[in-house]
Amino acid sequence: MSSPAAEQFSSLQTRAARLLATTTKTPPQMQSISSRNLLRKLPWLTVSSGTYRVNRRLQIKVGRGRVSFVQEGTDVRIVPETLTELAALRGYTDVDVLTRLAGMFTVRQVTPGEVLAAEGSPIREVFVVAHGRVERLATGEYGTVDHLGVITDGDQVGDEAVGVEDPTWSATLRCATSGTIMVLNWDALGGLLETEEGLRAHLDDFARRRALPQNRRGEAEIALSAGHLGEALLPGSFVDYELGPREYELSLTQTVLQVHTRVADLYNDPMNQVEEQLRLTVEEIRETQEHELLHNPDFGLLHNTSYDQRISTRTGPPTPDDLDDLLSMRRSTDAFFAHPKAITAFLRECNRRGLAVDAAVQDDGSKALSWRGVPVYPLGKIGLTDHNTTSIIAMRRGEEKQGVVGLQPAELPDQVQPGLNVRFMGITDQAILRYLVSAYYSVAPLVPDAVGLLEHVEIGRTDS
Repeated sequence: MSSPAAEQFSSLQTRAARLLATTTKTPPQMQSISSRNLLRKLPWLTVSSGTYRVNRRLQIKVGRGRVSFVQEGTDVRIVPETLTELAALRGYTDVDVLTRLAGMFTVRQVTPGEVLAAEGSPIREVFVVAHGRVERLATGEYGTVDHLGVITDGDQVGDEAVGVEDPTWSATLRCATSGTIMVLNWDALGGLLETEEGLRAHLDDFARRRALPQNRRGEAEIALSAGHLGEALLPGSFVDYELGPREYELSLTQTVLQVHTRVADLYNDPMNQVEEQLRLTVEEIRETQEHELLHNPDFGLLHNTSYDQRISTRTGPPTPDDLDDLLSMRRSTDAFFAHPKAITAFLRECNRRGLAVDAAVQDDGSKALSWRGVPVYPLGKIGLTDHNTTSIIAMRRGEEKQGVVGLQPAELPDQVQPGLNVRFMGITDQAILRYLVSAYYSVAPLVPDAVGLLEHVEIGRTDS
């Protein structure tokens, strides 16, 4: 049997023939390019000044945030400065008093089914959830038990009793899981108020402001008269504005692209090397831009959504009930954004209940799942936590709807795409071409209920 080296052929073989042939090539491919649904689906406004100010009607109701904790083994302590996230302490600045107040909280370990407070009983404690889930249950009109929501990590309840005579719990607090609760006794707080006049004055002012006339959204009320007959005396009124409106400065993502002149001169056939380098660089900048619109601590939606617009899942996995709750929190919700695994978990819950999920046809001809007529767009950049949970975003979009808007600058010098330009920076002594690639952007909810979050969405559970 002859060896391959000694084998004789009667025609030219492909290996040799390729030496005289050209090769059909693709442009450079890039695996990290995603659908970028958030960038594509947001309405974009042009900001000519670089800053976008959101003027709002005066808000009387003080929003609440979330308290932070320090944990060392089994020792859990409240970070004193974060106590100002309680509505009653918002704006209070005496760190020494906050430190004393934080030290007055005691740690309580709870078990599933344990009742922290019963509906109708006097409010004697403030509860801050360090870890776990607490359900709020109330008796309905016909004797049924209504589920009013879930309190989770960093949430608090009980401080609504400030300035109220004989306050009582409006709902039963029942632990859905085991966890750690920080508890402050009202009697202990009363002792602190006797010695700290500044804190007492702050709480009295909070109670006074909360008693001011306001509408159901917590805005200063406009005095009106309706249903009157004849020459009734009409009330005089005016619309007051916030004195410190939120301003959004355009953020940016930048890089300096470098290409050697030898590459740019000699290796441009059939594809222009500089153009391909710029194309892939722009793709990566756009991916980073979308990530920043979600995760930037200054303006990203996951960090800047009002805490009043955040709810947790009832049982862990995202159920149709959870998405209905999220829908009910705002008018004209027109988009959901969710991690693909969260969408899969939601479909599992629908399959379990025998519910069909529709597909909505978009303007570009593509299809997306929809729930209650609202499209659900996959958005992997929302990400997963270490506990294999994620969030689902619901929003109303557009300036005319007082929704969420993307912000980008007007025409830039050397602009190649809206909000993105490429500026030639010259050639270095090492014969390297340098290009500055910049993208400018931000995102703004015009009113708090323009965007909401369904948090603590478990994606790995296979049972309810």
